[in-house]
Amino acid sequence: LPIVVKAFEMDITPANRIVAQIGETLILTCNTTGCASPRFSWRTQMDNPLEATVSNHRTYSTLTMNPVRVVNSHDYLCTVFCGEKEKKEKSIKVELYSFPSDPIIEISPSLVAGEPVTVICKIPDVYPSDHLEVLLKKEEHVLHEENFYEDDSTNTETKTVTFSFNPTAEDIGKEITCVASLPIATIDFEPKERVTSQKLYANFGPQNTVITASPGNLPMEGDPLKLTCVTESNPPPQTVWRKHPSDESIQHLIENNVLSIPRARFTDSGLYICEVINLVTNKTEKATVDIAIQDGPKNTMISVTPATAVKEGETVTMKCTSSGNPAPVISWKKKAATGESEKIFKDPTLTIQNVKSQDLGLYECEAYNQFGKEEKTVKLLVQVPPQNITVLVYPSENVKEGENVTITCSTYSNPPSQMVLKKVHQEKEIILPSVNGTFILYNVTKNDTGRYLLDVFNEVGNNIKVIEIAVVGRLEKTDQMIPLIIAFSCVTAIAVPVVAILIYVSRKAKINGSYSLVKALRLKV
Repeated sequence: LPIVVKAFEMDITPANRIVAQIGETLILTCNTTGCASPRFSWRTQMDNPLEATVSNHRTYSTLTMNPVRVVNSHDYLCTVFCGEKEKKEKSIKVELYSFPSDPIIEISPSLVAGEPVTVICKIPDVYPSDHLEVLLKKEEHVLHEENFYEDDSTNTETKTVTFSFNPTAEDIGKEITCVASLPIATIDFEPKERVTSQKLYANFGPQNTVITASPGNLPMEGDPLKLTCVTESNPPPQTVWRKHPSDESIQHLIENNVLSIPRARFTDSGLYICEVINLVTNKTEKATVDIAIQDGPKNTMISVTPATAVKEGETVTMKCTSSGNPAPVISWKKKAATGESEKIFKDPTLTIQNVKSQDLGLYECEAYNQFGKEEKTVKLLVQVPPQNITVLVYPSENVKEGENVTITCSTYSNPPSQMVLKKVHQEKEIILPSVNGTFILYNVTKNDTGRYLLDVFNEVGNNIKVIEIAVVGRLEKTDQMIPLIIAFSCVTAIAVPVVAILIYVSRKAKINGSYSLVKALRLKV
């Protein structure tokens, strides 16, 4: 098949002619086809500065005016070179105008029957102003006409039309209208007419001032909240917002008569005050609204007096506080050993007088309202000195030489007790510390006869038991199976006493490395 070679062509978009508004952005594009490596050039018909930005690409080039200015009113020419000999060019006419916004009406002073009033109509940023036509009307009655055909402004300008007249009492409430037209037949743009109206009012107010709250004055935390201060006043008043309790951070949330909180917080609750001031009538009026942000319980805390660890017989007070709206209902529960909770009190403060050991455990405070609940727990420790001590001496307190004696005990305390066995020997005490709660006397002799003091103690108190051991005679049979270890084992726990286990072995099967309190005692004698 024959290869079709496209001819070298170019075009400009928009084509031929474009109408642009001053201040906006305009992009002209020069496209080519049929040329592998085109080169682009932009210029104005009269070789004025481009006053625009050129951006060249492989097959097209753009001319950007951002923003469009009066100096961009030209015929722009794009030239494309293809190779050494071929070139093509096209032009586009840029026509400009500016008619960006509706007129602004000012009426001064405020309407008072019988006195002249001046109406000022301002038309912002007009170009070309030599086509501008302005009409002032009272209702349908034409007050004044003015055009700017002789104006020679070369840039955008705000044009002003002023007219004074003596109003009557019947004119109060009637509309003053300013109609501005820019009828340029050769330029196609919309709108070519802009209209603004304002009623003739006397100075009054502020009056009937109220604050409207959206979605209401009981919003949920996290919801947006908008407060609008609505009043009747002419001229419009200045608006000042305040909050009680004071909160300076609301100032950046204010725009004129509207206070907007994007995400309401619990701390946004309070009394909001809107004060409107009419500087002409020199009158001030206030409106208030009470905002209560609703939320489930939070910041729930427990405080315990005097402490979470108390001695038996003392009084302990546990106080639970929580924030939320509506105010949370607070109740106390005690966790049972089974893990279940039993409700014991419905009040923020739980007081336990004459604390007993059975009062120890985990206490749970529950704060509840219609929007949720929050729980906190505290562990109450009841400190008990050693009590209910039971001491057993095996085989008895009277033993023969060569025998072994076992002393066992059980007790109840919290925190767990420590134990020391003391022997009163001559005129001094020999203190025998426990080894893992066990004392061992091997092959007792008459020197082991005496008074032993068993001291059981913890942080809260102590208890001493006295044991009298008498060693007489000798055993006749040395191979007899007898208790090898004389042990003192006093294991304490909360609620369950543990009795030491008696360990029986043969004297001939002594355990290497065992600790002999008798030997320790003899070394100190």
